[in-house]
Amino acid sequence: MDSTPILSLELDRIVPQVNQPRKNFADEALQELVDSIREHGVIQPILVRPIGDHYEIIAGERRWRAAQMAGLQSLPALVREIEDIQAAEISLVENLQREDLSPIEEAQAFRNLVQHYRYTQEQVAARVGKSRAYIANTIRLLNLSPEIIEMIEQKKISPGHARALLSLRTSREQIAAAHEIISSKISVREAEKKAKNKSAKRKEDRKNADMVEIEESLQLLLGTRVKINASRKGGKIEISYYSDDDLERIIDIIGAKLP
Repeated sequence: MDSTPILSLELDRIVPQVNQPRKNFADEALQELVDSIREHGVIQPILVRPIGDHYEIIAGERRWRAAQMAGLQSLPALVREIEDIQAAEISLVENLQREDLSPIEEAQAFRNLVQHYRYTQEQVAARVGKSRAYIANTIRLLNLSPEIIEMIEQKKISPGHARALLSLRTSREQIAAAHEIISSKISVREAEKKAKNKSAKRKEDRKNADMVEIEESLQLLLGTRVKINASRKGGKIEISYYSDDDLERIIDIIGAKLP
């Protein structure tokens, strides 16, 4: 049982948390809370910690905003001494439990624990009740181009679609693929397949370019046409010659000794 007393704090002495994971508050849902507060008051107190002459919100910023909109002068609150790292944890867990965070807000909150508080991904997973893979895959969304991140925030593409785009190297490729996902209503699985095929083709193109460069180097060295036929298990090199003298010249360059 929590023995912390509930105090009535003036709204102008309460400030939002700097590292609040949630950045966006849906107007329609917030207005519903305003209407409820006007009719029933604030039923559940917010959680704050003292910061100088003010109180910083740890949990309950949405209720604080709604109370302001409803014209209240004060708000019931639990006041506790809480360290920065614990405050970040509580705020994140509360938002996750309420499913209030967007995928990008969630990713930023996870990254904040890793970068600023030196958590491992395993520790973050344990704190929020998710798998380590979930934490890693969510944070990876922040590696996408700003345009793609905006599409996720606007719910034009899902996090699953977005993760499929991570295998594409350039922002231009990612954006083009995202527009195709939106216009063609491609499933996540199909998006993953298309991105994988494009990535494989790029690797093959790079491999072919490397072979062409080797061919050109050998042709310059030997002074004749050289063709490389590569396969998964090996390959062969074809060196053209046009006379017995030409063959002897090539053999001399290679440094081979004939019987």
